[in-house]
Amino acid sequence: MATKRKNPSGLILLQFHRPTFNLNKTSIPQLTPESRRCIQTLAAYRRPKSRLRYPKSRSAAVLVALFVGRNGDLYVLLSKRAAHLRTYAGDTALPGGKWEPRDKSIEWTARREAFEEIGLPLDYQKVPTLCILPPHLAGNKLIVTPVVVLVLDNTLRPILNQAEVASLFSHPLKSFLHSEPPFPAEQESLEVQYHSYSDFPSVAGHTRIHTFLTGREAGGTKPVFGLTASILIEVAQAGYGRAPDFEAYAPDQPAMEARIGHALRHDPVFRAAELAEGIDPDKTPAPAVGPRRRARRAVGANATAQKEVERRDGPTTAGTGWGGRLRAKL
Repeated sequence: MATKRKNPSGLILLQFHRPTFNLNKTSIPQLTPESRRCIQTLAAYRRPKSRLRYPKSRSAAVLVALFVGRNGDLYVLLSKRAAHLRTYAGDTALPGGKWEPRDKSIEWTARREAFEEIGLPLDYQKVPTLCILPPHLAGNKLIVTPVVVLVLDNTLRPILNQAEVASLFSHPLKSFLHSEPPFPAEQESLEVQYHSYSDFPSVAGHTRIHTFLTGREAGGTKPVFGLTASILIEVAQAGYGRAPDFEAYAPDQPAMEARIGHALRHDPVFRAAELAEGIDPDKTPAPAVGPRRRARRAVGANATAQKEVERRDGPTTAGTGWGGRLRAKL
């Protein structure tokens, strides 16, 4: 539902509202206490405000669609991109894409793309939004915002857009906090690590690029890599309230906002996009470009937020996941 309001400058704005998610009002059977806390913490998360203005033409979003598995653990939906695509063909990815003028918000961009790619409903009652995380700078010069949702409808079936998506599968969310695989290792893959990383030169330091095996590599599925891996590490950290058992960042890795700010000020592609939209790139605030702060402070803040949800909503009850038919296909 959209309502109009005036801001202090007198401009008429459209304010879109989404239903507030309350875990107590849903039914999800076999939900483990750990998964329950993760959902509550993500629902309570509020991303820090940023002073940066992003050009819409260089903005994109991905949907981190979570659902509850048979044993009560949380899984994330991942897709294998079609082999004939011009970019990132065959890669393992999250549903998502670039902002379009018809999108009423960056959250809607993620939802629309997921609907177009895998048929995930736009209905907030069936797929409520849990939170929106801070954006990431992608290698193709896009600023990508992760939108985290929880799939509740247990009658859903994937409808794949074969022009973009070859297949759909799932992976345990908490496995992005661990170096050991969540699946039995085949004899021929014992020499290949489930998790690995490499550090690459970046602005005033290095950026750590992570790789996670999916257990489906023998069938042609690529590992979770790069931007997708980084986003899922951050979602897992935010939800479970703990750091991974590996070092997520290079010792001299700059904060993501600093990297984005540097790109907005200096990258010709971003500067052209900003000027076209009436944004002065030379007035972009310049965050300190230095080693990023450890995520522990943010993790602690999210844990506090989760306690506030429990205080407000009371103890959670068990409930129906999104269930059988789609899980059978995964």
